[in-house]
Amino acid sequence: MRTEEVDVAVIGGGPSGMSAAVAARKAGAERVVLIERGERLGGILNQCIHDGFGTKTFGKALTGPEYAQIYIDQASETGVSTYLNTMVLNLTPERELTVCSTEGVRHIRAKSVVLCMGCRERTRGAIGIPGHRPAGVFTAGVVQYYMNLRNLAVGRRVVVLGSGDVGLIMARRLTLEGAQVLCVAEILPYPSGLARNVVQCLEDFGIPLYLSTTVVEIHGRDRITGVTLAKIGPRGGIVQGSQRLVECDTLMLSVGLIPENELSKKAGVSLSPVTGGPIVDDHFQTSIPGIFSAGNALQVHDLVDYASLEAEKAGLSAAKYAHTGELPEANIKVSPGQGIRYVVPQHISGTEAVDFSMRVVAPDHDRYVVFRNDGQTLRRMKENVLAPSSMIRFRLRAERFQQVEGELTVEVGS
Repeated sequence: MRTEEVDVAVIGGGPSGMSAAVAARKAGAERVVLIERGERLGGILNQCIHDGFGTKTFGKALTGPEYAQIYIDQASETGVSTYLNTMVLNLTPERELTVCSTEGVRHIRAKSVVLCMGCRERTRGAIGIPGHRPAGVFTAGVVQYYMNLRNLAVGRRVVVLGSGDVGLIMARRLTLEGAQVLCVAEILPYPSGLARNVVQCLEDFGIPLYLSTTVVEIHGRDRITGVTLAKIGPRGGIVQGSQRLVECDTLMLSVGLIPENELSKKAGVSLSPVTGGPIVDDHFQTSIPGIFSAGNALQVHDLVDYASLEAEKAGLSAAKYAHTGELPEANIKVSPGQGIRYVVPQHISGTEAVDFSMRVVAPDHDRYVVFRNDGQTLRRMKENVLAPSSMIRFRLRAERFQQVEGELTVEVGS
């Protein structure tokens, strides 16, 4: 079996994978391969025809395909080798990949690897809605694919379960194409998508949003005929007498994303039970030396720009590791404190500036995000609005860590 030697292997040709590969090549890695199982680069961006991408990285609002094309061009110009229609079957801790394509099965031996496999949607089976299995139940990403790439209508009377960003955007898209979106039901007492999408995709089109509400039954055998909605109490149970039938021919699910990390598990990478992605240091190196992670495989992002910026740093680190075989030891642990659900990275070296990303546990306003070490406040930053749906990012300069030892805690404070 043929074995190929490379400096950096990037798994996944979406926005984070392309950004990591380009950054690694620009940093001096001689042989960089970008492995994508699909027929083209771009990943999910290819079906995101709405604009709003690129405001952080390029200073202008682009559609998904436009944003992807910039990185596709950069990958070509910088000499990144791209393998399309190629599936990675296995990854070992020694950074050996087994890949399969129309050319057969072969091995790739890499000095460093960047995991950018993205994420997958949570399905009906994952949330266990009672009922038969009729046609007309889709995830939001599948609806987006059918409508934007295949020009196919999925239904005329639609109920949306979950207020994730893709679901909100597709509720608007369905309305624009003539379908009637009857409502969006969200099990949480607050929206799980960005506030701007709630306004632009629901309120601007008169689509009602029912909070603390979920689907408790799907009706119909061959084709969905309706759903039963019910209110959820403060302790999680169904409020008696709140059930009501909504007749529809389509149910669209926007109930969360799961980082794709089957290959990470095969390599023995330690995963966070909160994010579902690898535990990383400030160079985005995982628990396995020479294996890095970025983008939605690391943590689910609300803005693609941040996924690209994160992956750029991972690509630079991967190139450095491929050249030197080592990176600064990350001996400072970073832990979420009161009001913080998680923080990335989970370990830092303290040798350079760090871009921290985190999410809060519950909505709040006019509070501070506080970094503490051994009871001392290192930095506190005011946030006017805190929402679990919006990732918070803060950069701390290297000099902030000069006296830090042991553990750094991030919390919400007054």
